[in-house]
Amino acid sequence: MSADLVAAWRERVPDAFPRARPLRLLAWVGFALWLGFALWWFDATPQRLWNGLGGMLTILRLMIPPAPGELWLEILKGLGESLAMAFLGTLIAAILAVPLGLMGACNVVTNALFRFSLRRVLDGFRGVDQLIWALAYVRAVGLGPLAGVLAIATADIAVLAKLYAEAIENAERRQAEGIAAAGASSTLVVRFGLLPQVLPVMLGHALYFLESNTRSATILGVVGAGGIGLQIAERIRVRHWDEVAFIILLMVVTVAAMDWLSARLRRKLIGATSRG
Repeated sequence: MSADLVAAWRERVPDAFPRARPLRLLAWVGFALWLGFALWWFDATPQRLWNGLGGMLTILRLMIPPAPGELWLEILKGLGESLAMAFLGTLIAAILAVPLGLMGACNVVTNALFRFSLRRVLDGFRGVDQLIWALAYVRAVGLGPLAGVLAIATADIAVLAKLYAEAIENAERRQAEGIAAAGASSTLVVRFGLLPQVLPVMLGHALYFLESNTRSATILGVVGAGGIGLQIAERIRVRHWDEVAFIILLMVVTVAAMDWLSARLRRKLIGATSRG
């Protein structure tokens, strides 16, 4: 193949030819410089990493064998608070997200400016992590599980509303159009034409968030939002590592049980929907 033919094909389909070697070399050099700067900025020296590994091994040795300690009833109470926080926060978010999801769906609300504004507000809420909300609510309502419930609900409303809106927009239109053609109002069209189709999907999303919030609720207690996280923070503060290990194992078992139960319920809902 002649050089002129190669040049012609290179001009016609430039993506089929690899970039020049100097550009690739320059990109790799830039990446290496950025990586080196990041490691220097975070003081990630080999000596510091080695010392940290030694400290972690010491903590792991102190964790064996795990023991509940004398205040094991407080641990169980904290676990119950975490589960209650996850359930109540998810329930509040799932209920409030339904009208927001309907208002954000283009086949329910035709006003594009309203839907755009609502979605941008929800984007802003999604940009704030649960931990930030927990810190704010601890300052607002005080220490305890109420702050955790409010933090979970506030962080999940926007995400669930977006998922609900997408599910409503993807619903079968013929069922809603048939109900509207029979003379039903817009409220009845939503009630009997859209919600029966998307309700199993909404419940599936809510169950997944319940499973995820069971893990999140354990972390919120570290900042004072109650639950099992508060029990962990207190025992880390006094260096009772065997009790910390016991709480971690208890959390792992609880989260695994919630994952199993949530997965079974979601499969049942999906199966019922597919059979219908």
